[in-house]
Amino acid sequence: MGRGRVELKRIENKINRQVTFAKRRNGLLKKAYELSVLCDAEVALIIFSNRGKLYEFCSSSSMLKTLERYQKCNYGAQESTVSARQELSSQQEYLKLKARYEALQRSQRNLLGEDLGPLSTKELESLERQLDMSLKQIRSTRTQYMLDQLTDLQRKEHLLDEANKTLKQRVGDL
Repeated sequence: MGRGRVELKRIENKINRQVTFAKRRNGLLKKAYELSVLCDAEVALIIFSNRGKLYEFCSSSSMLKTLERYQKCNYGAQESTVSARQELSSQQEYLKLKARYEALQRSQRNLLGEDLGPLSTKELESLERQLDMSLKQIRSTRTQYMLDQLTDLQRKEHLLDEANKTLKQRVGDL
């Protein structure tokens, strides 16, 4: 016949609480030892009493080594997850840039009149409009450049005319 369930709540009587702590602590330490022996598991157990006293059990030779191993497993997994996420993000960014680069190369070849075979009628019409707009922009820029040159030449002509008049006047005064 087994014992009934004990209600889990803080034991108010200080002496009973200390006795229960000692018994359960010893039982817990015994279970940790049995688990390590029976299952060949690496077990570390740390207990602090309400007075701050430390009780510990470690199945391996060093508690420090076990704790370091725990930290590597626990925190190393987080770091590798972050690293994997960053690597995936970098890879996705690379693929986007590569696709953009290839699209720009294809567009450049099309603008040069190369590799037009796979284009549909709509794409060819769009390319033609784009080339027409580019041609208009080039002609407009060339015309503006020529007008600027003409204005500059007219200004120089005016200055030379003025210099010529001045020289004629000086020659006439002699």
